[in-house]
Amino acid sequence: MIKLLRKFNIKIAIFCSIITIFVLNIIKAMDIRESIKKIIGVEMENFNKALYDTLSSDNALLKSVVDYYLQAKGKQIRPMLVILSSRLFGEVNDATMSAAVAVELLHNASLIHDDVVDSSPLRRGRRTVNNIWDNRVAVLVGDFFVSTALQSAIKSNNLNTVSLIAALGKELATGEIDQIETADSHILDENRYFSVIKQKTASLFSSCMLMGGYSNGADEQQLNAVELFGQKLGLCFQIKDDIFDYFTDDVVGKPTGSDLKEGKVSLPLLYAIESNNDERNDEMRALLMKQSLTDAEIALLVDYAKEKGGIEYAEKTMQRLKTEAAGALEIFPDSDIKEMLMKILDYIIARNY
Repeated sequence: MIKLLRKFNIKIAIFCSIITIFVLNIIKAMDIRESIKKIIGVEMENFNKALYDTLSSDNALLKSVVDYYLQAKGKQIRPMLVILSSRLFGEVNDATMSAAVAVELLHNASLIHDDVVDSSPLRRGRRTVNNIWDNRVAVLVGDFFVSTALQSAIKSNNLNTVSLIAALGKELATGEIDQIETADSHILDENRYFSVIKQKTASLFSSCMLMGGYSNGADEQQLNAVELFGQKLGLCFQIKDDIFDYFTDDVVGKPTGSDLKEGKVSLPLLYAIESNNDERNDEMRALLMKQSLTDAEIALLVDYAKEKGGIEYAEKTMQRLKTEAAGALEIFPDSDIKEMLMKILDYIIARNY
């Protein structure tokens, strides 16, 4: 009976901890949303109106897909960064808004195409475009988003923004292809991991910061600073996403091992594999050379990453990147905008979804 009570108390304690973390994250999310609303609320409302207007179409099918897609807008961190970066140097203008719309459209185009490539049935808790309609419609809608992104970039009347959007599309595609090659070739290398996530994730965040600077005439030193901040923030964003793969969906809303099922080995497991040489390490490496993994094998890999300090290593890496990001902003005087950028970075590192 005593043993049963102890087990029950442990389960209650774990449940309470999960609930506490969940509630604290909701409070943090509410706090940052209120802060954003206070500082750039009007600009974000204008952005969403411009986004919707830009995607307007007389085609009934296209309109229904776009309307459905825009119902789940996500966190919209990327256009926020464009707007906040612009505010570091002056007021938000038409060039800023056009750049923000362009980068959000390109980002969403990449998500629509990714869902086709991965045959994903869900995104943001809702059925994907390819799942409701089919791959033909999804690919064409993604192409529509890309073309509209380029049109929006041109509206900025800034050749740097147009060039950046064009280059960014190439960078995102290359990053995805590199990730596929890394997974298919079973390459276990931390430097390769960072190379991939710089291309497929961090490049988008650094581009957002650059576009904000372009729209308000930032100089070279200032542009280098905001680009570096965006890159570090983007790396943190991807590392945090990867950490989610090592916990149950009850906590973070994502199935454990979903990345490993696709052959993607992220930072926590890479650290565990590269920093140990015990007998189990050989076993884990052998598993990672397999073309497909069972749920039991994925559970072994997840447990190994946790046991060998992979999660702690990833968390420490994010803290190091946060310090570097803060250092990049030191050239700017203290302001609400600078504080807001750091709050977004803090939120990205602390979030649980």
